[in-house]
Amino acid sequence: MMMLEDLYRLLRMGHVQAQGIVDTMTQPVVVLDHGMCVTTANPAFIKSFGAERDDIIGQNFFQLGDGQWDIPELKLLISEVIPKAAAVVGFQVTHDFPTIGKRTFLVDARRLVHPDDNSTSILVIFDDVTLTQRHEAEQDFIISEMRHRMKNLFAVVRALANETQAEGQTVTEYRETFLARLDLTLRAQEIAASAEAIDFETLVRRSVGSLAANRLKCDGPSVAITASKVVSTSMIFHELATNAAKYGGLATDGGRLQLTWSVENGPRDRTYLKCEWREVDGLPVKTPSRKGYGSELIEGMITHLGGSMELNFLPEGLAATINLPM
Repeated sequence: MMMLEDLYRLLRMGHVQAQGIVDTMTQPVVVLDHGMCVTTANPAFIKSFGAERDDIIGQNFFQLGDGQWDIPELKLLISEVIPKAAAVVGFQVTHDFPTIGKRTFLVDARRLVHPDDNSTSILVIFDDVTLTQRHEAEQDFIISEMRHRMKNLFAVVRALANETQAEGQTVTEYRETFLARLDLTLRAQEIAASAEAIDFETLVRRSVGSLAANRLKCDGPSVAITASKVVSTSMIFHELATNAAKYGGLATDGGRLQLTWSVENGPRDRTYLKCEWREVDGLPVKTPSRKGYGSELIEGMITHLGGSMELNFLPEGLAATINLPM
């Protein structure tokens, strides 16, 4: 890209060579006389602003295109450059042009003194940085979003590590439990990031794991779970399946799980996804003497989603009714 000083020196060498140089430049360039009329406009200027050469040459620059260049800050810039014989580099101008829309230019301007007749002109170069600034803004947003997600992910990992029960477990048992929950969280995050919504049954089967999925019977209408609820919903059914594998419907070879759901109207004109979770032919269950981390996590996720849950520890297996707002 040719710099203003380089072009200035070349313009002083002669009209023919100078015009050829200006015409080959990729940046829009105009040369104005002392009356602010256009004496030279290169093809890049004509193409960039959708103008015709005959409509430009000899015309007042600030009256071109029904006055689209009558921009106060640009007018002030040029009026200040000429009397002071100073160069201005990188002056930013943002304007909504009738033909090309909103654009941001970095303007370089310099007074030109011709030694042959001591006349004065001004050279103006426009560098369109609209796309560059847009890309930089998008890049800044991506980096900011990445930092935000990493911060959230670290918070989740810390919470999982702190809340995973260690009492009464071996190091191996703790590690397996923690890594299983972490793996589920990461997979749920990937699902949430890859689509705006996911089918409820698909999400549940991914969440409960391959063993539970093979012994899980689902019955319900097609329901889309939005990305913002994917992680919490995954954690709920993962913990239900984990508890079933330890204490209930999946703790025996013949045990199985049943999940039915429907969409119903609830309080305050809200729509809810009503889920009925049943464990069948597993170990006999009884009401636990204390609430474990799994149960607390399930309740916490449901509360986070604004829903409710009812647990019934029946002799034939756990029955859970879960209402999730849609």
